[in-house]
Amino acid sequence: MSRKARSFVVAMLGLAGTAPALLGQTRAMPGMAMDTSDRASAAAMESMAMPRSGDPHMHMTAMRPPNAADSARAAGLVTTLRAALQKYRDVHVAEADGYRIFAPNVPQHVYHYTNRQNGLRAAFGFDPDKPTSLLYKKTSSGGWELTGAMYTGRPALTEDQLNERVPLSVARWHEHVNWCLPPAGHPERWTDTQNGKPLFGPKSPIATQEACDAAGGRFFPRIFGWMVHADVFASNDPKVIWGDEDHEH
Repeated sequence: MSRKARSFVVAMLGLAGTAPALLGQTRAMPGMAMDTSDRASAAAMESMAMPRSGDPHMHMTAMRPPNAADSARAAGLVTTLRAALQKYRDVHVAEADGYRIFAPNVPQHVYHYTNRQNGLRAAFGFDPDKPTSLLYKKTSSGGWELTGAMYTGRPALTEDQLNERVPLSVARWHEHVNWCLPPAGHPERWTDTQNGKPLFGPKSPIATQEACDAAGGRFFPRIFGWMVHADVFASNDPKVIWGDEDHEH
């Protein structure tokens, strides 16, 4: 890979120190880098769908005091996003516009259709009508129901910078941290357990370099960049639209 191409991929992934080590891996999306196994993908998608404060593998922005200006700004974002997403209720239109499904063979509650160009733009700026990912649920008839979108940001962004994108008095951005992954070349070790709990991944009790080294794994202080879901078609209630912490997707 050329230096120019490598720089492009690093920027697109939105990763900091972990990016060089993960560049050779496949099935990556902007703001995240993945192991090549379906088990890794499944673990990642599950953890992305249900961020929780207090989780050692989750870092969430602090909630700021509510105020009328922030509420109005967040409502404006919802209006903008709903208008921009209307055409994507037809998943074929989304695909024609460059959105591609992530981990299609992994059963998920919510599927992320990601646009790499939008992800690259999100690393350097914020376009509220160009989210990195669209969020879809499968319907009982086998179709797709659009529920909203996901914004991303590179890990280096401060909370003040994230607040400029989506107000932190309304939404909590999150990032995935302190992951211990199986050693390279051994995806079968995703099934390893210790005291009845997974040894690797987002449900592992391991959250430090030392403990991961002892388990023979690979420790990553950060797996993804910043992200926040906006379920703009789920409700008119801002707590539901922006409430990643309070409900499943």
